[in-house]
Amino acid sequence: MNKTVYIAISADILHHGHINLINKAAELGELTVGVLTDEAVASYKRYPILTYEERYGIIASIKGVQQVVPQSSIDYVENLENLKPDYVVHGDDWIGSIQSKVRTRVIDTLKLWGGELVEIPYTQGVSIDKLNSVLQKEGVMPELRRKRLKQLLKLKPVVRVLEAHNGLSGLVVENTKVIKDEKIESFDAMWLSSLTDSTAKGKPDIELVDMTSRISTINEIMEVTSKPIIMDGDTGGQIEHFVYNVKTLERMGVSAIIIEDKIGLKKNSLFGTEVVQTQDTIEHFCEKIKAGRQAAQTDEFMIIARLESLILRQGMEDAIIRAKAYVEAGAQGIMIHSREKTPDEIFEFCEKYQEFGANIPLVVVPTSFNQVYEKEFMEHGVSIVIYANHLIRSVYPAMKDTAELILTNERCYEADRDIMPIKEVLTLIPGGN
Repeated sequence: MNKTVYIAISADILHHGHINLINKAAELGELTVGVLTDEAVASYKRYPILTYEERYGIIASIKGVQQVVPQSSIDYVENLENLKPDYVVHGDDWIGSIQSKVRTRVIDTLKLWGGELVEIPYTQGVSIDKLNSVLQKEGVMPELRRKRLKQLLKLKPVVRVLEAHNGLSGLVVENTKVIKDEKIESFDAMWLSSLTDSTAKGKPDIELVDMTSRISTINEIMEVTSKPIIMDGDTGGQIEHFVYNVKTLERMGVSAIIIEDKIGLKKNSLFGTEVVQTQDTIEHFCEKIKAGRQAAQTDEFMIIARLESLILRQGMEDAIIRAKAYVEAGAQGIMIHSREKTPDEIFEFCEKYQEFGANIPLVVVPTSFNQVYEKEFMEHGVSIVIYANHLIRSVYPAMKDTAELILTNERCYEADRDIMPIKEVLTLIPGGN
């Protein structure tokens, strides 16, 4: 009886090292290749340039490959239990990497039927960083980056978004990964918050930072990242101005803008009724949505309407009426906001929203009701979860503590234990070493 062999591959970057791996695996027996699905690739790398179908076709055409199957995560176990191969073949580069736990699970699973892991020495002379750099440049072209958010909404039950307010914080969102439950978790997109952009500039969050400055921040982040961007558009301003801003953001490659249904001097929603805030009329806000949709040149750029009814104590009925009107006006997403510590009113809105808006993405920002897990939001029909200000909130206390340590000790020695070594700073940014 012929031996059976299994390897897994994303196939979005295919070089001679991969061909060598496939050839060596085929020498061991009948080879099945698990091609990672788009969702699996997007969960731990960038969004794939090639679709699953395209990558499937490429692998299926390679000599020695007997069968191609989908692998829905970086974890092999489900496919291994189904196929029970005699061998799993992989490069030895995953030893000691973020995939080391995946490797351990492969070994433990193969033991159940006497299978064996065969590790091939990593192919020298291949720079994945350089290849990734080329693909990243391709992937951040405006027309490709802009559509990523809609693609992710089709792939993932919940799109996870974290704020970025400059290039460095953008790199944090871009590159942070953790392994949890045998999966590599990462953020899917970036939120360009007016609060954090203003705070980083030392200015109040009252739409004082103008669009020119906001665009400069976007450019700064776009230059060093590839993930889709959702912009906090505050009230959207005058309709006549909003349409031009839509055109500019769409042309830049921004995926979406979220505008809130308030008028007058903008105050942060978390102040609620403690400060004077005026909600826009349904009719006028619908006009703004329609004008923005007409200004957009593609269906890829999303205009998402943010409801302030619960923030301003206007009640659930008002929120539902407005949500229906905004969807009918062409909003491609609805964001429901609350400053309550519990998610009760958010969940009530979600349930009512499903009756008419199930096909329109629902967005939440759990700054105050922060005890809710993403899975719970998913169960209530939420499509996008935005962590709206957490990087800026973590940066300030750390900087303040360091400044106080230096003042207290009249030297910087004591601060060194809590800060990044200067050599790591120099190599943190690509091209810095």
